[in-house]
Amino acid sequence: MLLGDFLREGVSRLTSLYPAPEARNILHLLCGERLGIDRYTHVTEPSYTIPTEYLSALSDDLDRLASGEPVQYVLGFEEFCGRRFKVSPDVLIPRPETEILCAEAIRIGLLVSKDRSGPIRILDLCTGSGCIAWTLALDIPGSEVYGVDISEKALAVASSQDPAPVVRQAHQPVPEPVEGPVLEPAERPVFFQADILLEPPVSLSGKFDLILANPPYIMESQKAEMRPNVTEYEPDLALFVPDGDPLLFYRAIARWAASLLSVGGTGIVEINELIGDGTVAVFKDSGFQNVELLNDFYGKNRFVKFS
Repeated sequence: MLLGDFLREGVSRLTSLYPAPEARNILHLLCGERLGIDRYTHVTEPSYTIPTEYLSALSDDLDRLASGEPVQYVLGFEEFCGRRFKVSPDVLIPRPETEILCAEAIRIGLLVSKDRSGPIRILDLCTGSGCIAWTLALDIPGSEVYGVDISEKALAVASSQDPAPVVRQAHQPVPEPVEGPVLEPAERPVFFQADILLEPPVSLSGKFDLILANPPYIMESQKAEMRPNVTEYEPDLALFVPDGDPLLFYRAIARWAASLLSVGGTGIVEINELIGDGTVAVFKDSGFQNVELLNDFYGKNRFVKFS
């Protein structure tokens, strides 16, 4: 089968789910990963024929995509902060907006570490895939990172991560991972199960310089506005909160932070843009003096930073 024919068929099947440009990007990503080709191969080599041994698997992949399954679950990875992370339906797919949270946390962490003889301690609540915890462990040398989640299946994914940096080259839709720094066992994030709606477990001792969280924050009433590839495949546990109590997790995070954040430490949480002022109020009411809203790429309220 010609690659061009496969792409045309794929776009035709996916345009009921995605705009045509997004459908094409998904298929370029799929073919780049499965066949090791760039996104222009069908143009520069119009006679390129998909090797017979790959056709069955690609057909199965296309069926999964056409059912609405996200391409990240089909491929088993997503890129985040320049690295490739494993994902499965047990964890939320990392979003580009969350990279802003990591960038700010890394900036703060590196500043703190300059004046610190020992490691800085970081706590990642609702860790999910562990992409935040791993990114900070790798980008803040000598940091001591802990990740917490209620889901055993999510923690299994987080613990099994082996994130490798990717190098993006011209016309290369899926960069090849390259060998990066290898964390010693003592430097790898430590993941453990806990329900942040309860009090912090006694096993979590000491204070933390950074407390981060990307908790569930989408209200149930917003579900109707979302695509099926999100609502039918990504875990509800990591996405939704009741309309009647959308600040549920932020009050819990504020309680944990009041107990575990060190003097001079900083917390950063990702938020629902519709409840920015309410989220700020939660942390101010919990005794934090410096609370501010931060924006995402689109100028929307997306984070609250507090200390």
